[in-house]
Amino acid sequence: MRNIILKIVTGVTAMTMMTAVACAEAMPVFQIQPLKPLSTLLPEALRATPPAPRGDEREPDLVELTTLDPDFHLDIRYATSRNFLGEPLYSQARAFLERPAAEALARVLKALKAQGYGLLIFDGYRPWYVTKLFWDATPSDKHMFVADPALGSMHNRGCAVDLSLYDLKTGQPVEMPSGYDEMTRRAYADYAGGTEAQNAARALLRDAMAREGFTQLPEEWWHFDYRDWRLYPVQNIRFEDIPAK
Repeated sequence: MRNIILKIVTGVTAMTMMTAVACAEAMPVFQIQPLKPLSTLLPEALRATPPAPRGDEREPDLVELTTLDPDFHLDIRYATSRNFLGEPLYSQARAFLERPAAEALARVLKALKAQGYGLLIFDGYRPWYVTKLFWDATPSDKHMFVADPALGSMHNRGCAVDLSLYDLKTGQPVEMPSGYDEMTRRAYADYAGGTEAQNAARALLRDAMAREGFTQLPEEWWHFDYRDWRLYPVQNIRFEDIPAK
């Protein structure tokens, strides 16, 4: 496909704060060639207007995940250049969810720790302008991997999380059938071409998340939506403007 390139980025993995995962080697990163330069798309996205609220949504109550459990490890790719667009898009490397979703995810983490695993967080709440930028930058044949900004995403509602597993003993990420944000068939939740260990790890994560009300996105094994996402409005607040709890 003419507009898509698979670019392997090498170098030191960008990790965040004191919850960083110690990686011996950088993991490969899938990247595309944006349809327009991000220097053009970002100002357009910042000027755009998010979908209007219905009026009956809950009052937002975004919670920073690491305040609930320090064993949430962060690899916030969109705060680095190690993401599918190749440039930093967040000003801070932080992860938030609406309180019920955050507390449910903390219970997932507790259950997985008993089995020797932790949760590695790639993304949580995402400001709407970033969703619009993703959509406008991505060729239409890859739009199944990005949310339509006209509708807003579950990330914009603080009720979606992108994540994987890490090994508690080593701190290393657990190998999955594809990399994060890889826009290929390997990323699908039902992809059967991974190794036995990769597929088992994906299933372990899916089952642990499902027990606490999270549903896996069919096109992305790492993306999970919390059951109450419809109760929250689309938000466009930047991380630095989220009130401290």
